Amino acid sequence: MSETYFVTTALPYANGPFHIGHIMEYIQADIWVRFERMQGRRVHFVGADDAHGAPIMLKAEAEGITPQELVARIAAGRPRYLEGFHIAFDHWHSTHSGENFELSQDIYRRLKAAELIYAKPIEQFFDPLKGMFLADRYIKGECPKCHAKDQYGDACEVCGSVYAPTELIEPYSALTGAKPVLKHSEHFFFRLSDPRCVAFLRQWLESAGHVQPQVANKAREWLDGQGEQALGDWDISRDAPYFGIPIPDAPGKYFYVWLDAPIGYLAALKSYFESGKARQHGETRSFEEFLAAPETRQVHFIGKDIIYFHTLFWPAMLHFAGAPYRAPDNVHVHGFITVSGEKMSKSRGTGISPLRYLELGMNPEWLRYYIAAKLNGNVEDLDFNPDDFLARVNSDLIGKYVNIASRAASFISRHFDGVIAYPSGTEALSARAGALLEQVRASYAAREYGRAMREIMAFADALNQQFDARQPWVLAKNPAEREALQDSCAQALYGFKILTCLLAPVLPAVAERVARELFGLDRALTFADVLEPPRHIRPYQHLMTRVDAKQLDALLEPPAPPAATAPTGPSAPAAPTAATVATISLDTFKQVDLRVARIAAAETVAGAEKLLRLTLDLGSEQRTVFAGIKAAYDPATLVGRLTVMVANLAPRKMKFGLSEGMVLAASGPQGGPFLLAPDAGAVPGMRIS
Repeated sequence: MSETYFVTTALPYANGPFHIGHIMEYIQADIWVRFERMQGRRVHFVGADDAHGAPIMLKAEAEGITPQELVARIAAGRPRYLEGFHIAFDHWHSTHSGENFELSQDIYRRLKAAELIYAKPIEQFFDPLKGMFLADRYIKGECPKCHAKDQYGDACEVCGSVYAPTELIEPYSALTGAKPVLKHSEHFFFRLSDPRCVAFLRQWLESAGHVQPQVANKAREWLDGQGEQALGDWDISRDAPYFGIPIPDAPGKYFYVWLDAPIGYLAALKSYFESGKARQHGETRSFEEFLAAPETRQVHFIGKDIIYFHTLFWPAMLHFAGAPYRAPDNVHVHGFITVSGEKMSKSRGTGISPLRYLELGMNPEWLRYYIAAKLNGNVEDLDFNPDDFLARVNSDLIGKYVNIASRAASFISRHFDGVIAYPSGTEALSARAGALLEQVRASYAAREYGRAMREIMAFADALNQQFDARQPWVLAKNPAEREALQDSCAQALYGFKILTCLLAPVLPAVAERVARELFGLDRALTFADVLEPPRHIRPYQHLMTRVDAKQLDALLEPPAPPAATAPTGPSAPAAPTAATVATISLDTFKQVDLRVARIAAAETVAGAEKLLRLTLDLGSEQRTVFAGIKAAYDPATLVGRLTVMVANLAPRKMKFGLSEGMVLAASGPQGGPFLLAPDAGAVPGMRIS
């Protein structure tokens, strides 16, 4: 049996919508999948939401919903993006699934049996208010090197120093502002430094084709590290509370999200097989049979920021887990996407929203082509430049490609009733097409999409030059030149069909329309169609418009300043320092309706560890507000107190009821939360300004 591919992209974290980096990666993978299918290969393309970890748990808690509800809400928005940009996954799943629980625990048991798992106690910061161990990202403090304030627990964003969280000066929890305490906990580790793992990884990295040379070089740096840079074992466990997969026979312990996330690739594939979708794509084997088959190729498309996990932990885990698991065949790594040379930043207005792009009515195939034209097989960043985008799309897709059909088809329809003949034959054009096909195939296979687009557009240039040289608009005026008119337009339309076949992986919607509407085919184009001259066309229908500069202006318009209100919920992150907060106008501040409120009632909330239900008296009415202050206040002591609330915050439906505002509290390195209280004399309902 010929090679069969199992293709994935990096799993997006399920705490927010897709960003442009996701879409760039998915477009890259989708083009490659479509290219392989056009060659007749069977490809199974699956994806999933990365649904576990502390950030998802905390965000769900802040919104008063379960992590499962948060993940489901995010997942419900995925199809709009994927369908909008013609990204055709065969199956989309979640790491919070029965398949992932089963496979993660199976692989863990196999690695434990291979004596590659061990336990040891570690010392870690613990938030006494939150009641949980803190990951580095949830610890902040003063950098021990340059003394910059409010730096994260693993690295300083000011001087770039890397350090342990325990080295921070005056550390505090980014969740509650409390001073963390050091506690011991037993964690589980994967012996990545084991000589067996190191030897295997060296061999895997040396084998041609598994990763790009620059990726292999980077991975070898980690393998060859000495002293503090030496390859370390991998902490694969986290303590409760944690949203994840329980570790077998270890109560209160969960797999670190980076252990079960890549196994989610396999879980998505298993779900795809067991759902029957694989059979619909011609696959008759079971999941296990497919995975173990020698002709199966496991291919991943990922960004350069997660090389460490995908070229060290992941291959070693799969290899030593044993059959049917085995290390990936290819890990294709790409760079980041920038905008006009700058890293994406919402606050600076340098980001691109994929959803905004679609809402503006911008053609998704403009972006697919632009990304393809700038991608290559190396680990290089891709820059989105609006002027270049407008010029390239309008020149290549409209001026060169679509222009051929729009001009030549009208003559064939008007003068020859849609019948195409070739008085001078097709041999010369077929020979050129065959040579071009091989060049373009080689470029697609190597993920050198930019080179493929250049080769295709050079051919389009030649076709346009030939068409212009023969001047069919002049020939059409002379009945004696009827044959020459037919031939000039026929050659152009055959060339257009060739171009469409070669561009089909990048422009799938246009290619489908051309096949059906222009050439009357009831199937998708394949590369075999390159050598089949068309014999008849239907009346030409408009295929694509030009990019309007106003659309780009609207796409890149900076976001509005952030609202003055904070998020409702029990665990909103600690506020940034005043120096880092964007300024607002007085008019913007006046939009926030701050009122004095008296706490008429306070009670705990069944099923909520951090929330209190407050009944707030505003003088003329009462409101219910859920506040994440249970750890700091006894409900009985709050009744009768005055506080400050945001009265015009939109009501939010929470798991426990409707929250009709927000009380204000302060927190920081010294502790918290501390409810704000107005001075004596204030009465419920007073406006604060």
